[in-house]
Amino acid sequence: MSEDTPSTEGSENLSWMERLTRILQIDPQDREELLEILRDSEKRALLDADSLGMIEGVLQVSEMQVRDIMIPRSQMVVLSRDSNRDDLLSCVIDSGHSRFPVIGDSRDEVVGIILAKDMLRFTQSSDESFSIREILRSPVFVPESKRLNVLLKDFRSSHNHLAIVVDEYGGVAGMVTIEDVLEQIVGEIEDEHDVDDERSILKHDDHHYIVKALTEIEDFNETFKTDFSDEEFDTIGGHILNEFGRVPKRNDVVSVGGLEFCILRSDNRRIYLMEVTLEEALQPDDSEAEK
Repeated sequence: MSEDTPSTEGSENLSWMERLTRILQIDPQDREELLEILRDSEKRALLDADSLGMIEGVLQVSEMQVRDIMIPRSQMVVLSRDSNRDDLLSCVIDSGHSRFPVIGDSRDEVVGIILAKDMLRFTQSSDESFSIREILRSPVFVPESKRLNVLLKDFRSSHNHLAIVVDEYGGVAGMVTIEDVLEQIVGEIEDEHDVDDERSILKHDDHHYIVKALTEIEDFNETFKTDFSDEEFDTIGGHILNEFGRVPKRNDVVSVGGLEFCILRSDNRRIYLMEVTLEEALQPDDSEAEK
């Protein structure tokens, strides 16, 4: 064994930080060499796969900009400053989000941010007693070019969880949340749509299903009685990605083979989770969907 290669003897008794310290005793010359050392260390059980993924995520975040992960302006769920209480509550409930930009006459005029929890005290009150100015919070604006590691530091210090992204002309280009940044490090954060590890297809009702993108096309075809080809792609996510011709964003929709696919979760690299809606005449095999 070379002097530069850390021994694996006794590594199972070391803490995660001790293992990382041992690895970094080697003197890498650049970032790519560091990554190669880390990946080799994972193969030799000095690091587990999750730890390696987070380290790679940290290194990646320092090179990424807000424009790489932001939610585009067209896909922002916004509230209107002139909406009444009932309309605002309806939008908050339907979207399921926790924070909302509030706009004036156009999406370029973001006048504040509303937190869903701040709306709770108005659920039992009359519309006449409601004033949006009472709960409106000041918006934070960031440029598209801002580095993600700097943005994360700003989020932590200011305790803000959402920022409005502006382009070079001052127009609204989109928005970004602290969750968007953290997911680049730790991977996708689970939400209410998640399917457990034992199942790749979760039935909501006779027409709506939650499907993991990594579901094999053969299993998808068996459940939904479709005939998607598995010659070019192994998973339904790969097939749908090809249909979009790009990496889709959350809530992007495409119709294929009599089914509607709505993206529930994705990042700038791949799709994770989709909602599949069936036409009324097309019913899947219930016994297969519940496997």
